[in-house]
Amino acid sequence: MDETRGMSVASLEAFFSRPIEEVVSDAGAPERGRELLLALESGEARSASRDERGGWAANAWVKNGILTIFRLSRLVDYPEWPGGAVDKDAFPPRTFSILDGVRVVAGGSSVRRGARICPGAVLMPPCFVNVGAWVGSGTMVDSHALVGSCAQIGERVHLSAGVQVGGVLEPAGARPVVVEDGCFLGALSGLFEGAVMGAGSVLAPGVMITASTTVYDLVEEREYKGLVPEAAVVVPGSRPARGAWAASMGLSVYAPCIVKYRDAGTAAATALEEALR
Repeated sequence: MDETRGMSVASLEAFFSRPIEEVVSDAGAPERGRELLLALESGEARSASRDERGGWAANAWVKNGILTIFRLSRLVDYPEWPGGAVDKDAFPPRTFSILDGVRVVAGGSSVRRGARICPGAVLMPPCFVNVGAWVGSGTMVDSHALVGSCAQIGERVHLSAGVQVGGVLEPAGARPVVVEDGCFLGALSGLFEGAVMGAGSVLAPGVMITASTTVYDLVEEREYKGLVPEAAVVVPGSRPARGAWAASMGLSVYAPCIVKYRDAGTAAATALEEALR
């Protein structure tokens, strides 16, 4: 980022870091909102970033800015969109050209304004990427996959068919869902409520993780809350439900389990196949 861009983002941060009621009443808010959307799309601004400890934290001013834009927008028709659409006037579906370096396969996918799609990403139809999201280079968003508001998807990630990556827009300080570089999410798996997948980790088909989900590490014999550590391979599991009645009925509850860790040279698909045998 050059010095001019850095100054621009710094001024946006100062503007949107104020209380939202103060920002909404500012006559300059609509124009600053348009600048923020452009900064998000170019990658100059981001809804979340690493903190000083190496973890992920929301950039609350960005989310505050997005919420401001919603407050100042009105509903309009988008008759040119296949089947018609009605949405806020500040968030029309984005369009791409070959100059963007993004492969958007025909078939009904939609990317909302304010989402960053890095060159080299591939969007398969139909998929949806919401405002504030980041999709890294070399990542594939497969059919019927959702990338929710402010979700952060790294490079060389595969979101398989039907994957749901939930959005976290409010409260502004809440961490969004993060999928780090090189991850693989199997079909119909999902991450919600600010869950984090460490680099190179793998979710088997159908695994669901929220911020409160306990992930049981059968390799290291420890537990994680709403977090998948780097290179872990997670499969659906179960544990006995508590209570005498549950025991008498043979009931169990959902418990995602880490069954192995990928080696540096092990492909995600190979590691998952081995884990599910």
